[in-house]
Amino acid sequence: MPVTDAQADTPPARRIAHLDMDAFYASVELLRYPELRGLPLVIGGSRAQQPLPLADGRRRFARLRDYAGRGVITTATYEARALGVFSAMGIMKAAKLAPDAILLPVDFPAYRHYSRLFKAAVAQLAPHIEDRGIDEIYIDLSTLADDSRLLAQRIKDAVRAATGLSCSICVAANKLLAKIGSDLDKPDGLTLLNAEDLTQRIWPLPARKINGIGPKASERLAGLGIHSIGELAQAEAGFLQQHFGRSYGRWLLAAAHGIDERALSTSSEPKSISRETTFERDLHPRDDRPELSEIFTALCTRVAEDLRRKDYQGRTIGIKLRFADFQTVTRDLTLPAATDDAQAIRRAAGKCLRRVPLDRKLRLLGVRVSALSARGAAQDPPPPRQGELALSGELR
Repeated sequence: MPVTDAQADTPPARRIAHLDMDAFYASVELLRYPELRGLPLVIGGSRAQQPLPLADGRRRFARLRDYAGRGVITTATYEARALGVFSAMGIMKAAKLAPDAILLPVDFPAYRHYSRLFKAAVAQLAPHIEDRGIDEIYIDLSTLADDSRLLAQRIKDAVRAATGLSCSICVAANKLLAKIGSDLDKPDGLTLLNAEDLTQRIWPLPARKINGIGPKASERLAGLGIHSIGELAQAEAGFLQQHFGRSYGRWLLAAAHGIDERALSTSSEPKSISRETTFERDLHPRDDRPELSEIFTALCTRVAEDLRRKDYQGRTIGIKLRFADFQTVTRDLTLPAATDDAQAIRRAAGKCLRRVPLDRKLRLLGVRVSALSARGAAQDPPPPRQGELALSGELR
């Protein structure tokens, strides 16, 4: 049948894939230490946890029970997760849950190497990619001719051939559903979500499975009798806006119905690079200062690693705070010269913190670097700096 002009002008249906590497850092380490397969393994130690070679050719590995310090877990194998150990958890806390789990130091150069490998392999098959970090990407498959399952399997095979690692992928109508779906069949999952799957596979899930609903929002929803995504979808718009504000309440309802019109950001020139985390429980800047300080430093370190991985430096350092009542505050500071140094970012972000009254519990903390330039590029002089507000405390 010939294609009419009207048909030719009709854009193809959106097919967005989310690809998430399975326990990425830990999986890279298992390529190096295959004898650890099947064991609970945690990544997040320092050089002191480097494996020691023995005379018989074996290796002696550090255990969580022997750790002392304020480190934070970067990732863990699925065996460790089964024991209650998860990313962003303090290592000392994890040691109480899984004392015999093996602890390895972070090796970012190795993870960046495998990150480049898997992204290059995907780009050979589907070049329209949004980079979401070292271990995940969105892929626009809309204009490709092949069947979604065939494309997804081909991508998975290419990733394994290039890296020796497995990934989980979901193809859906938008980024929101693809993100949820890539977690449904982990590890090594291949998930396709169609319109009818919204009620069958998405609505029964806990509301926190929506990216953007953190532990505190999930707790507040539960207090209102809303536990699942389906129950959230049935809520009245006015009711949600009354309890969560107009903007966030409107977004909650749209997300529960699987509505997400965001396009992929495939530009090679990012405007900013950021990291943020929503806490398992609200933290008070005074009572929980050590834990908050640890998280704050880890965020700055990860932003610096992201900058170096992408060969960028940034001149404007910013913070994002979300309080227990969902009020969100941002502050930023422009430096005389661009940087990708974690300590410099930490110092500047600390100065931003001192411009916010830290007298209430927090539910989210984020660090952002903007005004980016390629490493080594000539930089314009910074704009005039405004006077700082009165100091009111910092997470030291």
